[in-house]
Amino acid sequence: MEYAYLAAGFSAALTVIGGAFGIGKLASAAMEASGRQPEAAGEIRTSMIIAAALIEGISLFSLVICILLALK
Repeated sequence: MEYAYLAAGFSAALTVIGGAFGIGKLASAAMEASGRQPEAAGEIRTSMIIAAALIEGISLFSLVICILLALK
């Protein structure tokens, strides 16, 4: 049973790290695109926010699964 807590902790850490890298890469690409084409900054920002919300949703779902597995 103690290995379940350890596995859930590692899985949660990997989820948070993966989500952070994904959002960081997304923001970096959006800033570069806005710098190259400033007139499209509003559309780029909207697309970035939608993609960031999807990444956060997947990360939250994964963390809930980790918690459920740890409490099982």
